[in-house]
Amino acid sequence: MGSQTGAALHKQTLLWFIVVSQCASALGCGPHYEYAIEEFCLAKFRLDMQELDQGHWCNWEDTVELYGDLTNCTYLVALKMECFWPNRLVDEFFIRVHKQYFHDCSLSGRLLRDPPNRILGPFIVVPILVTLLMTALVVWRSKRSEGIM
Repeated sequence: MGSQTGAALHKQTLLWFIVVSQCASALGCGPHYEYAIEEFCLAKFRLDMQELDQGHWCNWEDTVELYGDLTNCTYLVALKMECFWPNRLVDEFFIRVHKQYFHDCSLSGRLLRDPPNRILGPFIVVPILVTLLMTALVVWRSKRSEGIM
């Protein structure tokens, strides 16, 4: 981001905090809190995630800082609006975020994919060779015992 874009974002951040703090005294938590975290926190998170290649969304190392910033933002807005945190609205907010951005990710935070061929190969070749060897051993043993009677 350029310095002008950063300055504009900073001014926008200060403006939102002023608006949020003014609404807090009269209205408290509820739809205004939800609106604030959607328009302020989620908007920044969306921009950050768009800058990141979608193939990296499930990579925890690439998204941990962005996710932490999103979490901190919801906390700071709740603090300014004198809301409890976490709360039901935050829970529902993060469920929506996960459904939109992390629905294809595994629980470990890593993208599911096949291991490399150098690891996968032995797990395929060894059972095939053992099966062939055991079949050959059974055939050889059965032919050998026919003549012993």
